[in-house]
This record gives sequence, C-alpha cells and structure tokens, in this order.
Amino acid sequence: MRVAVFGTKTYDRQSLEAANTRFGHALTFLEPRLDADTVPLAHGFPAVCVFVNDLVDATVLEALHAGGTRVVALRCAGHNNVDLAAATRLGIAVVRVPAYSPHAVAEFTIGLMLALDRNIHRAWARTRDNNFALDGLVGRTLHGRTVGVVGTGRIGAIVARALRLGFGCEVLTFDPVPDEALLAEGVRSVDRATLLDQAEIISLHCPLTPETRHFIDTDAIARARPGLMIVNTSRGALIDTTAVIEGLKSRKLGGVALDVYEQEEGLFFEDLSNEIIQDDVFQRLLTFPNVLVTGHQAYLTAEALAAIAETTLASLGDFEAGRPLAHQLSPPGT
Repeated sequence: MRVAVFGTKTYDRQSLEAANTRFGHALTFLEPRLDADTVPLAHGFPAVCVFVNDLVDATVLEALHAGGTRVVALRCAGHNNVDLAAATRLGIAVVRVPAYSPHAVAEFTIGLMLALDRNIHRAWARTRDNNFALDGLVGRTLHGRTVGVVGTGRIGAIVARALRLGFGCEVLTFDPVPDEALLAEGVRSVDRATLLDQAEIISLHCPLTPETRHFIDTDAIARARPGLMIVNTSRGALIDTTAVIEGLKSRKLGGVALDVYEQEEGLFFEDLSNEIIQDDVFQRLLTFPNVLVTGHQAYLTAEALAAIAETTLASLGDFEAGRPLAHQLSPPGT
C-alpha cells in the first residue's frame, strides 16, 4: 500500500523502514506535519500516517477523501487531533497504536519526578560551568511521601506500583474505574477532592476529554497542599498553564515537570534554537528554576519506536487485505 508519512523525523524513518521489510508497503516520508496547507501532498495516497501534532480535522479529512485517502494511521495512542465523526461520515478508517511501551513513559515519568525533586537539572547546568556548590540544591526523598496518580491505565498502573513498591510512597489513585489489583497491593482509590487535599506530588496519566481538560486549574491549585509538585507526561491540556504559572509565582506549587504542553503544536519536535519564540506563556514557564520541561520524549525509546512501527504497518496491511481492524477508532457513543 502507498503510504504518505507526515511529520517524519530520522528516528521515525529508521523504525518504519526496519519494520517494513516484513510488510512491503510503499512508504513516502514527508517532513511537514499534516494540516490544511500540506494536505495536497497526500493526493493519490490511499493511506496517510500521522503523529500527535498533525491536524486531522474535518477540512483536512475532506481533502484527504477527495484525494483518494481511505485510511489514516496514527502512530500514537492519543487521537484528540482527529475528527472521528467526520472520518466516519466520509468512510475513512482511523487506526491507532493503543499501547506501544507503557514502561517507556512510566520510567520517564519517574525520571522527571526524581530530577525535579533532587534538582538534578540545575546541578547538571552548574557543573557545566565548574560550579560544584550545593547551595540551593537541597531536595526531598520520595520514600514516605504521598503521591497521587491520575489515571490507572497501563502507564499509570506501572507508575503507581513503582512508587508504592519501589520507593515506599503512599499512593493515591483517581480513576472512574479503580484498578482492583492495585487496591489489593495497598494503593488507595480516592475522589478528586481527596487527591488534591492529600497528595504532595501529582502525576497525570489520563486521556484528554472534556471532563479531564484543565484537571489542574486555579481551583485545584488553591485546594492543593502547599508545595505540591506536578508531573505531566500525558496530555498538555490536562493543565491550565496560566494557572500553573500563578501557582509557581505565589509559591503554592513547589515544582512542575512537563513532557507535554497544551500549546506544543509548532514548538515540540522542531529545532527552534535560532528562532524567537512567540508563545509568551511558554517562555514565562521556562524562567522558573523549579520547572523542568522536555519536548514530548517520554515515549522515545528504541523499543517503543519498533512497537509503534510494527503495529502501524500491520494495521495498514489489514486494511489493504480487507481484514478486521483491531485498533480502529470510532466516534464517542458509537
């Protein structure tokens, strides 16, 4: 099958080409991300492959359909950038990678937590200038702390177990469907109010829905314990960034570690080191010493890239052969 792969980076191409030796698709790699301006590049391709910051709204889908595209393959789990109702109306199948390497994201989450809590990012920057003073680098141990985990799917469950069993934390979870196995291991399931009242650290691992959008907002920060640390490796819009900045300025928040950002489109995955960043909110966020930001790399391991490529290309093979699509997405309520 001829596939237009949008938003291609070197690591995408390497992993997809390696996996494709088994599938034999005709892959055309395109550097631009998919949007209304670049969608003509997909003309004549029965399949397109996209990532988290590609725009697959109704306008783009209509143009894809007119150009002969019949399947959109997301090489990621999140799909809030796709208008599923429009895709269904147009008869375009949408497939995703529901789970590629939950351990990759979970391990990165713990890494961010430790780096922020122990000021590792600041220590690294100092030693580059031959400054080995320890003033201002006093951290906290994780052992015995109360950590709230929002969302106990594959990633959240691994994080909860690592914190509970590996670090000896008291772990609170918030999820509409509590994980019974976690509860049997001593993890507590609580409501949102209790989580905010008691957690010293909150780690976010839930999908972005109307209910979870800005889960951390002004009211949540006001209710939280002083010095709350927040870690987000899930979806950027789970956090109201403006509210977080105010929380940092007032010192109500003790620190924030982010691998995602609600306005990351146009920023993340690109080298903008010679550019003037126009996002004043993001730039203000970077001025705080107790903020650690990475560019959506929690998933980025060799194992995860291989799994993403394998699942994506297998789904395209199933579509081409007319087989059932195990990872097809449908509009909510259908």
